[in-house]
Amino acid sequence: MESVFQNEMIKEILTRYRRIWAIGHAQSVLGWDMEVNMPGEGILERSVAQGELSVLSQEFLLKPDFVELVEKAKGLENLNEYEHGVVRVLDRNIRISRSFPPEFLREMSEVTSQATKAWEEAKKKDDYSKFEPWLDRIIDLAKRAAEYLGYENEPYDALLDLFEEGTTTKDVEKMFDRLEKELKPLVEKIMEEGRVPQSHPLENEHYEQAQMEKVNRWILEKFGFPLGVRSRLDVSAHPFTTEFGIRDVRITTRYEGYDFRRTILSTVHEFGHALYELQQDERFMFSPIVGGVSLGIHESQSRFWENIIGRSREFAGLIYPVLKENLPFMANYTPEDVYLYFNLVRPDFIRTEADVVTYNFHILLRFKLERMMLNEGVKARDLPELWNDEMENLLGIRPKTYAEGILQDIHWAHGTVGYFPTYSIGTLLSAQIYYHMKRDIPDFEEKVANAEFEPIKAWLRERIHRHGSIYPPKELLRKAIGEELNPDYFVRWVKERYL
Repeated sequence: MESVFQNEMIKEILTRYRRIWAIGHAQSVLGWDMEVNMPGEGILERSVAQGELSVLSQEFLLKPDFVELVEKAKGLENLNEYEHGVVRVLDRNIRISRSFPPEFLREMSEVTSQATKAWEEAKKKDDYSKFEPWLDRIIDLAKRAAEYLGYENEPYDALLDLFEEGTTTKDVEKMFDRLEKELKPLVEKIMEEGRVPQSHPLENEHYEQAQMEKVNRWILEKFGFPLGVRSRLDVSAHPFTTEFGIRDVRITTRYEGYDFRRTILSTVHEFGHALYELQQDERFMFSPIVGGVSLGIHESQSRFWENIIGRSREFAGLIYPVLKENLPFMANYTPEDVYLYFNLVRPDFIRTEADVVTYNFHILLRFKLERMMLNEGVKARDLPELWNDEMENLLGIRPKTYAEGILQDIHWAHGTVGYFPTYSIGTLLSAQIYYHMKRDIPDFEEKVANAEFEPIKAWLRERIHRHGSIYPPKELLRKAIGEELNPDYFVRWVKERYL
């Protein structure tokens, strides 16, 4: 395979970078194993190992001779776009890594590893006290991280940029102001008109895990997911995707024994993330430009498959026969039932189970609380009540348990404060991408109905996936669809789908 990297200095940088890549690869394996296989008491040693690896990775990245090489490369002329991408990503990574003292990285890794297990136990037992002290430590770490990174307007800018390069708190505020204004009346109108129901009997039908595993694997097979070759499907408390490399991408789902759309839509969602990684240009292997460029762009891929495809009438018709074959109760339902069941609109406590229309209010809630943590001195003890008040304000419902309120998400246990807005960015972009794709694939819906997914995957590969992290997110969007994020497409899609 011909290399895209021709410049000798870039080649030397990439040779040295392999050690950093290898540490990241090992950390991914350890992280995946912690969520999928590791016995509970393994957390102490695992957290220390992850902490030491984080420090080791930082040491390699900040070695003076490596930093000097990257600095020299910044002044080189006649680099191709791939080489420019390598320099851009490494320069950003060095700047970020240089901001954090090694002892801070070690502490962050150890605290979040242990907080993750504390969260799992707290959620299972609906006992917030088991997680509260860890959350206080994570809030403190988030504040310190923002100070280390530096910011112009407010601490949230620093943390948001880690996950969505070039996006500011003002950008997110503007996005949510537009959404709140448009979506609140739309939710009311959709529920009044009743074209889609607020509940469905299928929510209460029970299934055996083995039955749904067959359905999920059948769906992934239709999508062309290379199970057992370059990918795996496993089970975890919170569904996720981990990429060890272009040829090893793993997803998880969960099985609760009822309400089967949860496991199907989780599986379809994670497939979207995995596809982004699997369709990278293999010439980028072991380099810093392999992998999705940002969490917002990544989420646009998963939400595209989950919402645009997975909740479509055509997809409901496609999967109906395999549902009927594996779930005896499906004899009492039609493909239209499946479609309506996948598209219920009603306020819900759980973000991951929320309908598409109210979903962004769940993100807005978390965005508001995270800013309070950083700007207003809010402590972990204050958050459950603030959470419940905000949910009542935005969605008109109030959680009765911690598990359906503040303990529902794993992200704060992972230390990812500033991450949640990327979910809304991705949700909006998924609709925007759909309308641009429709211009090139006018029979899009027909292709979904017939399980002809290759043209859809090829479009995504050509416009988005193959570029890896060469360009910053906003530039990638301009190249892919000719414009930056525009919430109007999502509002249009909601009106067309639900009204």
